[in-house]
Amino acid sequence: MLAKVLTGALVGIDAVPVEVEVDIAQGLPQFATVGLAEGAVKESKDRIKSAIQNSGYNFPNRRITINLAPADIRKDGAAFDLPMALGLLSATEVIPEEIQRWVVMGELSLDGRIKPVKGILPVVMALRHWDVAGIIVPLENLQEAQVVAGVEVRGASHLSQIVEAFNGGDSLAEVTSAPLPVKIDQNLQEDFADVRGQEHVKRALEIAAAGGHNALMAGSPGSGKTMLARRLPTILPQLSFDEALDTTRIHSIVGLLPSETGVMRCRPFRSPHHSISDAGLIGGGTHPRPGEVSLSHNGVLFLDELPEFKKNVLEMLRQPLEDGQVTISRAMSSLTFPADFMLVAAMNPCPCGYQGDNQHLCTCTPLAIQRYRNKLSGPLLDRIDLHVQVPRVPHKDLTTAEEPESSAAIRDRVEQARQKQRNRLKGKGLYTNAQMGTRQVREHCRLNADGQTLLETVSDKLGLSARSYTRILKLARTIADLAEVEKIEKSHLMEAIQYRGMDRKLL
Repeated sequence: MLAKVLTGALVGIDAVPVEVEVDIAQGLPQFATVGLAEGAVKESKDRIKSAIQNSGYNFPNRRITINLAPADIRKDGAAFDLPMALGLLSATEVIPEEIQRWVVMGELSLDGRIKPVKGILPVVMALRHWDVAGIIVPLENLQEAQVVAGVEVRGASHLSQIVEAFNGGDSLAEVTSAPLPVKIDQNLQEDFADVRGQEHVKRALEIAAAGGHNALMAGSPGSGKTMLARRLPTILPQLSFDEALDTTRIHSIVGLLPSETGVMRCRPFRSPHHSISDAGLIGGGTHPRPGEVSLSHNGVLFLDELPEFKKNVLEMLRQPLEDGQVTISRAMSSLTFPADFMLVAAMNPCPCGYQGDNQHLCTCTPLAIQRYRNKLSGPLLDRIDLHVQVPRVPHKDLTTAEEPESSAAIRDRVEQARQKQRNRLKGKGLYTNAQMGTRQVREHCRLNADGQTLLETVSDKLGLSARSYTRILKLARTIADLAEVEKIEKSHLMEAIQYRGMDRKLL
């Protein structure tokens, strides 16, 4: 007796169809799983046997062979439990052959309950190109699966529920695709209205948010660097539907998707500890998985105490900052993960943190300060558009009665600037000024004679690299967009230049 059930396997962040072929033959009782199955898949035989028996069905006491095709793709995880169990029930004619037209995913408990699994969304997204009737998922994954239009999705909480549904009994839970709400949820617990003083830093972060630029804040302890960074997502533009799907797909793979919503409704904000490994930050491992840079896709990666990170880990940021993606190569495969994020970093000016502070004495030697700053290489700093000093806030600013500007007001200006950029770059696959290439910079960042003379003088004096030169132009373009003017003026260029603090070695 032979039966087939469809499921999906993940290759990077994409899904490929997998055929679960179940053969029950005469012979000594045996349960063999072939087709490059990893440990969790091979262990499933005990879960499947107990789940089938505890659900009230007979488990065939024969020679059972299950093939997961194609055999050259690695299969890992417990999501293969349910399709393998349904394949066995189909082979013994407990469930009709109609199950073969459905894609099935789910982990089985010993009593037959179906548990949620990772990576549902990439499979549902891929179903639009597969010739299938729909997908059956664990009930807890139903919210996640419903956001993809054009795919029939059913949810089940128990193995027997699926058997009864296909035999004319109770129907499975069904949802239709639901678009995201117009207003994407924001983190309302934090607001720029809570931050007193630091107006120039708020201005810098507004520019960074408007153009998708990277930013580095340097200042003494307690000056508000972390507090400001954590409020950056509240002024970023709302996620579009396509951005939400891309972001959700990555979080689904690593099992970080919020179960109550099933989809990412606000831009991610990731803040890894400085002890993180290179594989944790960039992604990798024996079987490559997305790292923090990919989990920050379409959002913010915040690195606090930047010089405390291992230098080799920081240097690995150079490629994703330039390309917006990470390619991880192994002997058997090469996978590419998206990594289009805003890098926001914070650091102290010296090891003790008080260099330049007018209220504390710095105890660091010049050699210690130099060694501390040398942890940040020139090529990495070159890729950071805004270098901002964050001084200590005077007590009079902390007690002022004047109410600071709210995140909502800043976000409105950011949204308007982003819309200008989307209109300008329409049809080019680009959405922000930071993403512009050389051709787009030449077309949209033209300077008048005074501006060109100023930038050439500054470049010669500071010894700016070609990358820094281009990033200043992109930054000036964003400042002009916030000012709602079409041409880059000298004042916009001068403001962009003053954000290159590391080039002037003032930080």
